This record gives sequence, C-alpha cells and structure tokens, in this order.
Amino acid sequence: MQALRQYIVIIAALLCTGVSAQEIEARININRQKVQQSSSTVFESLEKALTEFVNNRNWTNMQFHKNERIQCVFNILVNKYSSTENTFECTLNVQCSRPVYNSVYTTTLFSTQDNNFNFTYQDFDQLEFRSDLIDNELTALMAYYVYLIIGFDCDSFAPLGGTDAFNEAKTIVNNAQSLPSKGWKAFEDDKNRYAIINDLTDSGMEPFRQMQYKYYREGMDTMAENAERGRTAITEALELLKQARENKPLSTLPQLFTEYKSDELLSIYKGHGTAKEKEPIIELLSNINASKNNIWNQMK
Repeated sequence: MQALRQYIVIIAALLCTGVSAQEIEARININRQKVQQSSSTVFESLEKALTEFVNNRNWTNMQFHKNERIQCVFNILVNKYSSTENTFECTLNVQCSRPVYNSVYTTTLFSTQDNNFNFTYQDFDQLEFRSDLIDNELTALMAYYVYLIIGFDCDSFAPLGGTDAFNEAKTIVNNAQSLPSKGWKAFEDDKNRYAIINDLTDSGMEPFRQMQYKYYREGMDTMAENAERGRTAITEALELLKQARENKPLSTLPQLFTEYKSDELLSIYKGHGTAKEKEPIIELLSNINASKNNIWNQMK
C-alpha cells in the first residue's frame, strides 16, 4: 500500500508538469431571469460559446486524461443586458472540485463570487484569447478564472504545483489594467481579481499554498485508509492557514477558504477527538472567520 501511495504522489506531480490535453470540464449556466428580454438567442449563444471556449482549449502543457479533467461550474447571473450596446452586467459564482482518493466524495478546491463580471458580447462573436494582448474583457475574465482553477488543482496534488498557472492569471491581470470594468485594479476591493492573484503569488502567502497539498493530498486523500492520520494532516494544514493569516493579515484568502470549507471541516472534527484537542482548532478558525462561530462551536 505504501508503494502504491508513493506511485500516486509521483503521478500526481507529473500531472502538473506534463504535456498537452484539455484540462477543464466546465459546466456554464447563464441565468437571465432578471432580464426582460423576449429572445433568448443571445444567452444561448453565449452559454454555448463560453462552454466551447473553456472546455476545448489547451490552457497549459499538462497531460490530463478525459476522466481527470478538472470539474468546475460557472454560474453567471445576468443583472442587466443592453441589446443595443451588447453589454452584460453580471454576477459570477465559480466553484471547482476534485475527487478524494479511494472514495466517492468530491471536495471543493475553490469557490468565489465576482460581483463585477461585466463584458460585451454580440450573438455569435468569436471568442479569442492571448494573455499578452488583452482586448476582450469576456475572454480575459474566463481565462483568469480558468488559470485560478488549474492552479488550485495542481497545488492540491504537488507542493506549489500551481505556480505556473497562477503566474498566468497574474499576467492577465497585469495586462488587463486598461479594461473598463471593476475588478482588475489594486485598492478597488480586497476581494477582487487583483487582490486574489496578488495574494496567491505573494511569498508571504506561501503557507496558504503549502496548506493545499497538506490538506488535500496528505489529509483528505488519506481519510478513507486511515481517518486519524488524515485528520492529523488536516490539523497541520490549518496551522499553515494560521501562519498565512499572520504573515498577511489583510489577505482575504484564509477567510475565503473557511467560507467554502466550513461544513467539510465540521464533518471532519465533529465527534472525533477530545474537547481539549479541538479547543485550539476552534480558536484558530474563529480568529480567521468569527462569522462561522455557530459552525465551529458544533465541533465541541
């Protein structure tokens, strides 16, 4: 079994440094219920175009078999639409997940909401993208989130394995500074696209990225075989989360992590270990995200 585990780790590391194939299997949903528009053609065209743009493109030089492609969902809520100017003002909810080894469970890798997902699109526009020449807001937005997703996935399989993908996302942000919509620039919002990728590529936040491997590969992937060893690794991962918070107190990444991991963390710790053992875990999580104290206290 030990040899098998070592083999899987080697394969996982190669997965994040290999050669070409599509990496993403995205489901894209366009919700237009808030828009009074008689024809649905443009929304159907947009949904189809984005699905093909994300799923049919080689985003990196990595090797993924079809059943290994990263599962993700882009839920796009259209708040305003102008048929005369072809403009969309939307809210994006994006989430990606990965399977847990030797189980039927899938775990969330990353989830966020973008309230400034705004762009122009005309029926049957051809979607093209170059990271060195950002002149289309829609493709820049989608590419940015695709690279975030790939980065988080690779970090979960190899320590700091997502560096190249995160650097690509940062390149997009740097080259998108002239785009008109909010979200690309510093100091607009501590949770915008700039802030997220700036933190992910900040050396002070390296413990946050190291945490990904400890939490998923050494923790979640071990739970089915040895629950106590997996839980111990997850506790160690949370210490890295604490370190990242201490290194950069203004970063929202640790709090964001606890937002989409709260229910999972509760299931990991509730009913396991002594109250004394769980006190420092509850305190750690409460210091990062006090709004979830009702969940953290259920661990006792």
